[in-house]
Amino acid sequence: MEPWSLATMVLCFGGGILSASLGAILAFVICGILVLGGCFVVLAGGSDFLLLQVGLGPLFGPHVGGFAAGVAASTYAAGVKKNHPTGAGKDVLAMLTDTSWDVLIVGGLFAVYGHIMLQLLSRIPVIKMFDCIALAVVISNVTSRLLFQKESPFGNRESINQHGLLGTANFSISWVPWMAPLSRSIPIGFGVGAFSVALAIGTKSYLAPLAEAGTISVAAAFVVPLILAWTVGVLAFLPLLFGNSDSNIKTPIVHGMGIISALSYLLFGDAMSANAAIVMGAMVGVLYTLLQELMARLFYNHGSNHVDPPACAIATGTLVLNSIKHLIG
Repeated sequence: MEPWSLATMVLCFGGGILSASLGAILAFVICGILVLGGCFVVLAGGSDFLLLQVGLGPLFGPHVGGFAAGVAASTYAAGVKKNHPTGAGKDVLAMLTDTSWDVLIVGGLFAVYGHIMLQLLSRIPVIKMFDCIALAVVISNVTSRLLFQKESPFGNRESINQHGLLGTANFSISWVPWMAPLSRSIPIGFGVGAFSVALAIGTKSYLAPLAEAGTISVAAAFVVPLILAWTVGVLAFLPLLFGNSDSNIKTPIVHGMGIISALSYLLFGDAMSANAAIVMGAMVGVLYTLLQELMARLFYNHGSNHVDPPACAIATGTLVLNSIKHLIG
């Protein structure tokens, strides 16, 4: 698919409208299902189109209709149109179908913006060491905050002054407060990190011969081990979609742990045994949880819209791992 073609831009725009109508979280779950389906196609020796052009690409990737467009529409509906169903720009679970036409159009425009941003970021020598999809999500989220909520990337000045930039008011303003305490997030990070590397080891060993034989693309052989645990984490959002105000659904947010731990194996695992790689992945999962919580405190807790802590941590964690790889060769 030609990234700068009119057809691609129209498809992005349409996907962004769909994302706004569905709400960002349902759109993200659909994105995860598309990515998982793409992984299965590649594992069967098939095309990488569903994986790379649809689930992670311009049709419905997280940086376009698969998440970021829905966040922008939610921010606009709450901050400008004042017709968000719950009135809260941070509520990215809410569907926005019953708002107004311009809310949907904002979703479409931000999908095009996210696509263009990814094309530019991935061509800048140092910047492309980030996970550029995650970085495009963050830039889109921050842009919608600046435009529609008139807040800095760090959020509301009054909240920052009241609680301190890294303060949580005893977790009352925390992103995912049931998971914010380190006594809970660290064990989850350890377990998800080990699980992710185990999946990466198995899928890489299976796909590498297929890539060498030309049956599948080299890109797909790298992306499937990287992303498979991420899709499991995305599907874990499903219970949140079925909850209500009386529900006690406290889903752990783990997709970022999965992708960063898998990346650590793909970059450094060839030089170690499977057991050592799994331990490394578990430790990376723990470090990621600390980074994710830091990003939540910096960019989410004090804001009036959703700036995604996992995307912030995935982008930053990828930069750190790629930089280490570059330094040690």
